[in-house]
Amino acid sequence: MICSMTGYGRAEFAGNDIKITAELKSVNHKYMDVSIRMPRKLNMFDPQIRRLLSGYATRGKIDLYISYEDSGSGAKSVRYNSALAGEYFECYKKIRDELGIEDDISVCAIARCPDVLTEEETAAGEQIWDDLKPVLEQAFQAFKDARAGEGAALRENILEKLDEMDSHVDFIEKRVPEIIAAYTGKLKARIGNLIEEGQVDESRIAAEVTMYADKTAVDEEIVRLKTHIKHMRDILSGGRDSGRNLDFVAQEMNREANTILSKSSDIDITNRGIELKTCIEKIREQVQNIE
Repeated sequence: MICSMTGYGRAEFAGNDIKITAELKSVNHKYMDVSIRMPRKLNMFDPQIRRLLSGYATRGKIDLYISYEDSGSGAKSVRYNSALAGEYFECYKKIRDELGIEDDISVCAIARCPDVLTEEETAAGEQIWDDLKPVLEQAFQAFKDARAGEGAALRENILEKLDEMDSHVDFIEKRVPEIIAAYTGKLKARIGNLIEEGQVDESRIAAEVTMYADKTAVDEEIVRLKTHIKHMRDILSGGRDSGRNLDFVAQEMNREANTILSKSSDIDITNRGIELKTCIEKIREQVQNIE
């Protein structure tokens, strides 16, 4: 299955006094880059979440947002951050000393500072994960389906471009012998009188034609291009993780097209070579979106 690197997925669960929402989106990226935003109490599940997501995606810059609300009357605890409270206290004293104001630092003032006291549910981590995991799986599957849908469209577009490349390659393959034959005819016409007078050996003409044919021959490039086109079709019919392979094949295609253009002395082949490069460039743009 060919998948795009751009996609979106969302899932939600509400019940048993809890509400969980998972939402993720992605764009192109050379590697797998995952950013997760979630409540602090879910931080313990970061490794499990990343492992779970790796089964649905292998490349792309992915932003995952998770919300978890518990409106039940479950047991809760208050956590005291002594280090942070000490930093606030030192800052208050510095303000007092620098501004020369009355010292009214109180316990209540420090306790109201952000994150000095935090309230946390004491529910077992296993229970939270049991509630969270199905929501994540549903969101990840929707995300994967969206990427697969876009990937299918990319695949069809690339296959169309490969068909167009086939037509250009076939034209060039048939055109090269015609050019050599035309060159031979022109050469003989130019020195026809000399041939009749015996001043020019036919073997010299054959040698000249052979040199011209060698200089303009693109047989190897045609064979390699056909091989690359077939290889790309094979990759497109395969599974995931094909983006890098497709990009490499497209680079090789471009190299062969450049060689054909450099050898061309015929306007028709040159035009077809330019069309070939245009197709390849469009394919390379599309390949950049594939996982």
